[in-house]
Amino acid sequence: MGVVISLEEKAKAVGVEKLVALVQGDMDRVNQTILSRTGSDVTMIPEVANHLISSGGKRLRPMLTLATANLCDYRGEGHIKLSAAVEFMHTATLLHDDVVDESDMRRGKLAARMLWGNEASVLVGDFLLGQAFKMMVEVGSLSALDILSSAATVIAEGEVMQLAAAKDTTTTEDAYLAVIRAKTAALFAAACEVGPVLANRSKADEAACRSYGANLGIAFQLIDDALDYGGTSAALGKNTGDDFREGKITLPVVLSFRRGTESEREFWRRTLEKGEIRDGDIETALATMRKHRALEDTIERARHYGAMARDALEIFGTSSAKTALLETVDFCISRAH
Repeated sequence: MGVVISLEEKAKAVGVEKLVALVQGDMDRVNQTILSRTGSDVTMIPEVANHLISSGGKRLRPMLTLATANLCDYRGEGHIKLSAAVEFMHTATLLHDDVVDESDMRRGKLAARMLWGNEASVLVGDFLLGQAFKMMVEVGSLSALDILSSAATVIAEGEVMQLAAAKDTTTTEDAYLAVIRAKTAALFAAACEVGPVLANRSKADEAACRSYGANLGIAFQLIDDALDYGGTSAALGKNTGDDFREGKITLPVVLSFRRGTESEREFWRRTLEKGEIRDGDIETALATMRKHRALEDTIERARHYGAMARDALEIFGTSSAKTALLETVDFCISRAH
């Protein structure tokens, strides 16, 4: 019921060749675990799950779990199931996100909700979360279970925070960063922290990997925010301008609103708060962002968090895993170019 994406093809596509090469053997096992755990006698469940799981996503989060386990010299088997659990958590949030955001596209294909409906998307997302927690329990690490289950709670809080801030042009940069720390960075952080936990490494090593993941996650999301206005559909995996059409308040909007004239602020209120979007408005939004350097400064913020992610790994000695993880930071930032 699914297609395992070729890791060689993925390496060329995403520019993280060292990371892909490092985890290739383990990632093949993770992919098989993912496909086997989407099985169900309820036909719609594997259909909906595999529509998204097999649609060419980068699998970045589970690869980070495998890489940090490698970084910490873990020799067991638990990282395979935890990596699959991380991907299931991510996939579930995408299914739920598309319903909340009323998105039509995901990874260049029709969103699952457009094919099976909102109800099926939400319920299959719940099924995947259940399978994720089942695999966490099977691994038998109470600490890893605590980290990932806490992340699931924080992600849900981030979703609600974003919903509360939706269409609110008075959102501050601090408030927006709080949303993406919860909504995006929490899973990156947890995905990276469970590796050293499984390897029984020191609290310092656990904290370093968590800091790496959290800062990488913020950088990743900020680049996504910039790409929605200044990128291409191919780079983003969805339609450019979707954030604008959905009335999302992202950092480029926050910066443009703060720095703009009163007439420019009124433009943002009309389009994002009231949802009155006319022909040419996306072009006007982009021109306003360029005028106030909102996209450049969003990317500069991402570079700042990327630098913190790199610094977090400095306590580890030189290794192929460390090199791959540092290259991954470069990839996340370079997507904006």
